[in-house]
Amino acid sequence: MARKIVVTSGKGGVGKTTVCCNLGVQLARKGYSVAVIDLDFGLNNVDVVLGVENLATYDVLDAVEGRCRARQALVRHPRFPTLYTLASNRAGERYVSPQAVRLVLETIAPRFDFLLIDSPAGIEEGFHRAVSCAEEALLVTTPHISAVRDADRVAGLLSSYRIGEVSLVVNLVRRDRLRRGEMLSPEEISAALRLPVRAAIFEEDALFLDNVSERSRAFRRLAEEILGGGEERRWKRRK
Repeated sequence: MARKIVVTSGKGGVGKTTVCCNLGVQLARKGYSVAVIDLDFGLNNVDVVLGVENLATYDVLDAVEGRCRARQALVRHPRFPTLYTLASNRAGERYVSPQAVRLVLETIAPRFDFLLIDSPAGIEEGFHRAVSCAEEALLVTTPHISAVRDADRVAGLLSSYRIGEVSLVVNLVRRDRLRRGEMLSPEEISAALRLPVRAAIFEEDALFLDNVSERSRAFRRLAEEILGGGEERRWKRRK
């Protein structure tokens, strides 16, 4: 059964979707079967970041509303054969219940090692829907004070869910500003939020150009952290 990890943030624009997709790529490169689930029904971009926006026939809302089976909505990545995407669409004014989304995810979970759930930023209905489907959480922030403050609010809300492990990813860290003391360090952010840091992601030109970077050392380390931190304790790799 898949590990269900929600990737969330308090503030928009901190690179949450980029982190989610690059983590999926690195896990898939290690041979794990991964589905990246887009549960951001307002600003859905997972398929764009992964470059499969023209391959999706159905999306998660089609599966929820019965127009297709959940597995029919999965899109296999052309470059990474064990990486799949479950794209999203704008829900408009329709109410989409957390229970209905959880049922779709439970249907596909047995065939994957990881379900990475891209959550909307903030603390509105979409956040709660995404978090209710997960067992672990990666909280993405940047070293900016406003982002850290919003992350603190989200961390408090995550504690009210049955999330086994919550950890931080500090994104868009700049080495030059760190050296000059102009930016909060990952260690300072960890202390302020009382959460462990899984990874610090330094700014990389390749990510701005291509969204996904196979050679990113930071995301490779993040994948290794995810594998070493939880899998040996609670999960075995599917054969």
